[in-house]
Amino acid sequence: MRLAFTFLVPALLAATTATALAYPVTVKSCNRDVTFDAAPMRAVSNDVNLTEMMLALGLTDHMAGYTGVSEWKTLDETLRANVEQLPELSPDYPTKEVLLGADADFYFAGWNYGMRVGGEVTPETLGAFDIAVYELTESCIHIMDKPKSSMDDMYVDLLNLGIIFGVEDKAEALVAGYKQELADFSATLPASAMPPKVFVYDSGEDKPFTAGRYAIPTALIEAAGGTNIMDDVGSSWVEVGWEPVIERNPDVVVIVNYGDVTAEQKIAFMKDNAAFKDIPAVVNDRFVVLEYVEATPGPRNIAAIKRLAAAFHPQ
Repeated sequence: MRLAFTFLVPALLAATTATALAYPVTVKSCNRDVTFDAAPMRAVSNDVNLTEMMLALGLTDHMAGYTGVSEWKTLDETLRANVEQLPELSPDYPTKEVLLGADADFYFAGWNYGMRVGGEVTPETLGAFDIAVYELTESCIHIMDKPKSSMDDMYVDLLNLGIIFGVEDKAEALVAGYKQELADFSATLPASAMPPKVFVYDSGEDKPFTAGRYAIPTALIEAAGGTNIMDDVGSSWVEVGWEPVIERNPDVVVIVNYGDVTAEQKIAFMKDNAAFKDIPAVVNDRFVVLEYVEATPGPRNIAAIKRLAAAFHPQ
């Protein structure tokens, strides 16, 4: 993970102020309308990618801290430097007591990104303590129907955060920059009648944990000119069997790098397993590594698309 926010174009770096919005404001969070009478001042974000969205919008002064990073071994030194003045309130998903102890007034999280369906930390349980919750759009599939994953999942979160915190102009400029960068890059991609078939290998040996139709890697892969072989799996991040992976014969394997098992170990597992010896990705050694923060919704998604495209369309 290498973050210096070089993804911001110079014009955005110069935009240090944004037009203040008139409160109250209302945004859609999954299937809820959430209203804010003022910008939160004691916000907590969960997970590295959600925290980076807050950082990209310059919201450090509105934050009480962040959670759910070090336990999952997703923290890199650049993120640590950017939030060094903020505490990690919990290395894993925070409890209700952790958020109350931080005097939080806002929690930016998602389903399976800091909250569990039926768990003790949900919009409803925190609402009783006047802690507003905004849910990561990608994660909404766990509680409602939503369209297939697209880059709009990430864009809408940045725009909604901009509205919530009164930095709408900055959020709109940031998203416009990402869209233009992606459009310019997409124009350079070669036309392909046969997009490479791609498998996302997150973790697991007995059964692999992968990205289905509603996980952001599906959108990243398609933007890079490939197809996710698990596009028909009606879930986001999900455990599947190895049999469909072998049957669908991926041309490329995307390794998500985080946790105790390294990307190199995951690649070695696939190379050394006789069951995978005929898979084109293994035969041709076509593996591409994405850091966890690149493979989840956030500011590094455009760079991830470019890395995927380089692997899908080698010169």
